[in-house]
Amino acid sequence: MNAMQFPLTRVTIGFTFGILFANYTTFLATIVGFGCITFASIFFAFAFYRARKQFFQDHLFGIAVYLMSFCIGAATLMLHSATYQKSHYSKLISDSNTEHVAQIVLRERLKPTAYCERYIALVNDIDGTVSHGKLLVNCYKNGLKRPFKIGAELQIRGEILRPTAPLNPDQFDYGRYLKQKSILGQTYISSQNIKINPKYYRDIFYYADRLRCMILDNLQKHHFRKTELHVLAALILGQQQDIDPEVVQDYQFAGAVHILSVSGLHVGFVLLFMQFLLKWLPNSKRNSYFKLSFTLIALWSFAILAGLSPSVVRSATMFSFLTIGLQLNRQTNVLHTLMVSLLLILLFEPSFLFDVGFQLSYLALFFILWLQPLLSQIWHPENKIVNYFWQILTVSFAAQIGTLPLSLYYFHQFPGLFFITNMAVIPLLSIIMGLGVLLMAIAALGWVPNLLVRLVENLIWILNKIISSIASAEQLVWKDIPFNTLMTISSYLLIIAIALVVKKFSFKTMAMVLVAILFFQGSYFSSRWHSQAHDQWIVFNLRKKTLIIEKNANQVTAYTDADFTNNHPLNSYLTNQFCQLKAKKTIQKLMLFGQKKILIVDRLGQYPQKTSPDVMLFRDSPPVNLERVLKTCRPKILIADASNYKSYIALWKATCLKEKIPFHATDEKGFYRLEN
Repeated sequence: MNAMQFPLTRVTIGFTFGILFANYTTFLATIVGFGCITFASIFFAFAFYRARKQFFQDHLFGIAVYLMSFCIGAATLMLHSATYQKSHYSKLISDSNTEHVAQIVLRERLKPTAYCERYIALVNDIDGTVSHGKLLVNCYKNGLKRPFKIGAELQIRGEILRPTAPLNPDQFDYGRYLKQKSILGQTYISSQNIKINPKYYRDIFYYADRLRCMILDNLQKHHFRKTELHVLAALILGQQQDIDPEVVQDYQFAGAVHILSVSGLHVGFVLLFMQFLLKWLPNSKRNSYFKLSFTLIALWSFAILAGLSPSVVRSATMFSFLTIGLQLNRQTNVLHTLMVSLLLILLFEPSFLFDVGFQLSYLALFFILWLQPLLSQIWHPENKIVNYFWQILTVSFAAQIGTLPLSLYYFHQFPGLFFITNMAVIPLLSIIMGLGVLLMAIAALGWVPNLLVRLVENLIWILNKIISSIASAEQLVWKDIPFNTLMTISSYLLIIAIALVVKKFSFKTMAMVLVAILFFQGSYFSSRWHSQAHDQWIVFNLRKKTLIIEKNANQVTAYTDADFTNNHPLNSYLTNQFCQLKAKKTIQKLMLFGQKKILIVDRLGQYPQKTSPDVMLFRDSPPVNLERVLKTCRPKILIADASNYKSYIALWKATCLKEKIPFHATDEKGFYRLEN
């Protein structure tokens, strides 16, 4: 039976589109969620009653089901949104520079930065008012003896900042990323502003963290090398916080970074391991229920131990449905199971839909289940070993094809040697996962055999060496690939059309491929034309530096005193605008952009009198009398970039307000752009 013929599959599709609609159209979603849901319910009841009376069914009931599930999806996201929750802490914080006292519980430790330990915390109280919500807490390392444990109850004092828009063009929108994770504020605090409650909030996350810490401590006592131990912690426990950034980069360039995130591959290994352990039990009704219960407990215990990330929750839910189906001796359509698990997860946590790992995980599994059988039919090797590697290759290709457009959209790079990586890594990873799970289970009991420690340690060392050698071929890693939303959608339509042709060649499917190709070409050329149709002059927001760019068609000239790095804000701009860097020049005193005259004043404070510029830019804190400058030059707008002292910027802002001259500070309002 086709998965699309199952009612819950159609409900899931409508429900998912409802969540997307509510996320991107807030005002309209409010009307749909709290107005149209009543109409949808009445319409559904009418269609259901009508369908029961009809001998020949029409499409009215199907439309009612889609409409009802769509409205429920929109309402579900809104009910989970802080906008409609009166007790959320975001309603109590001020936009001004005001300190708040908050009672929090640490829920999750994130990857630390050079200066801060980072946590996701649950708020219990703000300034004496009971409230709730997730808060991103950045603790400065100075004065902090050691990282806090999960479950620690803290009283913190500091300013709570709302998520802000990116300060540079086409930059990653971190504020939106936090909002999609239901995090509507963050704070930076020093150890002096933290009071620690000696008691811990003892929930399931606290005990899972204690167990993880105990396992890793026991392995460290047996001199497990740090680099390999951190990789093992990522593979088995889902803890990536302490992995060396160079190791992560190697995995990215080799196309194997997905194995560092606990997902379906890892949960599948746990399921196979449990089936192996319980294989000796004789088949009976009583033992069947015992196997089912024990396997489900093991799957969800592993999920909790791995931190209940979206991909782990997805995998554990889906494999739970599969396990129940197998134990009850019922035929299970895996694609249908996948859709049911998606619906169940989004009912409880609709924000998971916007998690990148969650999206990639579902897409990879969907295309493995749908596309891999088509690929495996191309060749049927008789040799078992050759067939084993052929199956690995087809699974790898199916997953890569399914996730490629979304990966290009988010990361703008493609590892050319991904198939070699998977062929080399998956057999070794199978051994590491089996031995690693066994080692972790033994370490949790406090007994760690040295032979097993050395074996797993050396296997991970070999894994890292293989990954490093593949990643060293950087010329086969294509970077900075421009890819937007329209191109992503058209790419998936093209992939689906080609797969349908492979499955069943006909005039109709070939026509779909041709239309999809035209759609993709149109999306690419229209995106490129739209980005290059206007010339731009932009002042970037760069800490302690100045960067000015001038774009003409697809050529960009940069005027700067800064060096370009891999994560430079200019790189993302060039990629998203389909442009390339033509030249890098020193910053000039006077520039012309179209009909506009731009005067730039640096640390020397020298400027020509009575120039009447359209734009005046201050950089490197020029020691000038601004009132005199404004009277003699009369600029139409004054810009101060992030290379200036903040105290100077505050004085300039007040002076411009007094003189009624528009003022733009890039560290407050973000980049400044002129366009022709």
